[in-house]
Amino acid sequence: MMEEEELEFVEDLDAILHLSPEVQLAIEHVFPSQDPLDRPDFNAVEYINTLFPTEQSLANIDEVVNKIRLKIRRLDDNIRTVVRGQTNVGQDGRQVKEITRDIKQLDHAKRHLTTSITTLNHLHMLAGGVDTLEAMTRKRQYGEVANLLQGVVNVLEHFQKYMGIPQIRQLSERVKAAQSELGTQILADFEEAFPSQGSKRPGGPSMVLRDACLVANVLDPRIKQEIIKKFIRQHLSEYLVLFQENQDVAWLDKIDRRYAWIKRQLVDYEEKYGRMFPEEWCMTERIAVEFCHITRTELAKLMRARAREIEVKLLLFAIQRTTNFEGLLAKRFSGSTLTDKKPETPLEPTNPFLEDESEDNVSEKDEDLDRPKKPKAPENPFHGIISKCFEPHLYVYIESQDKNLGELIDRFVADFRAQGPPKSGTEEGGAVLPSCADLFVYYKKCMVQCSQLSTGEPMIALTTIFQKYLREYAWKILSGNLPKTSSNSGGLTISSLLKEKEGSEVAKFTTEELCLICSILSTAEYCLATTQQLEEKLKEKVDKSLIERINLTGEMDTFSTVISNSIQLLVQDLDAACDPALTAMSKMPWQSVEHVGDQSPYVTSVIMHIKQNVPIIRDNLAAARKYFTQFCIKFTNSFIPKFINHLFRCKPISMVGAEQLLLDTHSLKTVLLDLPSIGSQVLRKAPASYTKIVVKGMTRAEMILKVVMAPHEPPVVFVDNYIKLLADGNPETFQKILDMKGLKRSEQNSMLELFRQRLPTPPSGPDGGPSLSFSAPTPEQESSRIRKLEKLIKKRIQ
Repeated sequence: MMEEEELEFVEDLDAILHLSPEVQLAIEHVFPSQDPLDRPDFNAVEYINTLFPTEQSLANIDEVVNKIRLKIRRLDDNIRTVVRGQTNVGQDGRQVKEITRDIKQLDHAKRHLTTSITTLNHLHMLAGGVDTLEAMTRKRQYGEVANLLQGVVNVLEHFQKYMGIPQIRQLSERVKAAQSELGTQILADFEEAFPSQGSKRPGGPSMVLRDACLVANVLDPRIKQEIIKKFIRQHLSEYLVLFQENQDVAWLDKIDRRYAWIKRQLVDYEEKYGRMFPEEWCMTERIAVEFCHITRTELAKLMRARAREIEVKLLLFAIQRTTNFEGLLAKRFSGSTLTDKKPETPLEPTNPFLEDESEDNVSEKDEDLDRPKKPKAPENPFHGIISKCFEPHLYVYIESQDKNLGELIDRFVADFRAQGPPKSGTEEGGAVLPSCADLFVYYKKCMVQCSQLSTGEPMIALTTIFQKYLREYAWKILSGNLPKTSSNSGGLTISSLLKEKEGSEVAKFTTEELCLICSILSTAEYCLATTQQLEEKLKEKVDKSLIERINLTGEMDTFSTVISNSIQLLVQDLDAACDPALTAMSKMPWQSVEHVGDQSPYVTSVIMHIKQNVPIIRDNLAAARKYFTQFCIKFTNSFIPKFINHLFRCKPISMVGAEQLLLDTHSLKTVLLDLPSIGSQVLRKAPASYTKIVVKGMTRAEMILKVVMAPHEPPVVFVDNYIKLLADGNPETFQKILDMKGLKRSEQNSMLELFRQRLPTPPSGPDGGPSLSFSAPTPEQESSRIRKLEKLIKKRIQ
């Protein structure tokens, strides 16, 4: 009975003490054991079988059980001891706490005692230091005062929380009084050595003043600022006299003398007074900066009074000399003092310039605008510190550039008239006009020069000038030199050429004129791309706040218009050259054609004009291939509808006549498909977009002729065939087909009525109304029909 209860207890205990693998691993690490009873995967059956491997071993069962019970009792004793031990922990803790409380009290007492001793020492040092400070001040022993004063100030900081104590407050007031007396005394010493009125004291600086500067470093910063201000004012007093407004040397043409004077003064200062002031005061730089502020103010006042005497060469001379001096300052000084005192007018942020964009280094190649960016030069903190005063007068420079650019455009016009258009068959044919490169090189020089003068409003004014002459170049040099056709009414412009009535005789452009149009187109393309780059460069140069005001989109649109007009002029010329042939086609007696022969004369005429014009245009637009493709597409989009309209005028047409026209149409289609590479030794596949237009347009012409060739009896079959092949629900088109077949009016009326009846019911549109839609034949269906027609034509010819 006892054994059963023990087994149940063990099972319950096992269920309660089921530990996670991580916990079990930690226990094994802390308490390593080889005893099987300590293993987490302990198996009672295996353990018993180990103790009693055979039946004979069961004879020792009582001995084994006694050992196990002894082991259990020992474990119980150990557990009991641990539990009882824990009951005494709280009592032991209280005893320890009593001990540590006593130790804490001792620690506090020690710390307070140490603080008291330290404070008393500081008080002794402060009292003695104040007495010594007052005595040294009276004797002007500035060298010793400088170190002592700093120490007294540092010690006094420890007594800030004790200012309620009268003795401490009295010592603090004595220190403040000593500082005030030192400040007044040092300023008086400097005033005596360097009086505001009169000449500078001869000889080098005294050791007393040098030590006084060290004391000023510890005093109120205003003392140091006052010393610096008085010394610089006295040092530059001569400058205000020598270069006052009524002196001849004050004007811009002698601006070099100002900078030569300050250079001598800085050398003189370094030799005589360089060691008097502490190095961290940067007195040499401060003198130079104050000179710049004075010069800027004086020049601005002088130029306002004599504004009418400023002309561009004088202004640029003064600016160049001034910016050179500012560059010299940047090499000599760090600019650290500029934050101490700002000029009356705050300097605007300036953009550093590319190293290769100085006025002297501008490349003569127009590709410069498209070069990758070079590393930026280090910023010049002195840039504009004087030269900013010239900015209100830069309108003189802008007006000069306006005049120069006007003269440049006039020279371009005169040169073009004198030299004539580019010669065909030469390297000049179709090339960009040289004047275009000259214009943009001049633009770049102006832009770089202006950005060195100012990156503010003058850059916006210069941009406006650029826009003005970009438009003038587009009008006077490009559009103004596009060739005009001659007729009985005189010269025709592009717009009048585009309005020529169909079929009228228009003189065809010569090879030289075609070459000129291509050259103007290429130049306009170059101007378009370079104008965009110019806009980007201007935005890089101008102040960030003004970037939005730089916009050359209108000028780029102007060049795009020149390109479009040039392409249209080329298209209209070839189109007009083909008109007489199409007119001849519509006037031929197609009803009396008795047999199908070679292609008709009108087709030969069209192909001849294409072979004459297209190679010239392609060769002259070799550098602008995309615009040649545009020309081909626009010509095809113009020629094919016109050809179809002339087909409708061919009436009546016999079966043989329709077959001849079908042969002619196929010949024209073949020529049009090869048009981009016609006459070229290099065969290049036509662009897919172009081929698609030709196939679609000429296939419609072939379908029209196929419908004309079809018998009109029975009418239902004819109408259904028309709807299937042409997918055109317009009765007017159907009427034209009937006219081509030569049907009588009564037959046409019945056919039209049947056509309206046989039209598929249109689906409703988005607004509920009818929406006609015919699905065009697929390219495979069209190709199959064309092949059948070609076979039919070949049979007829044979």
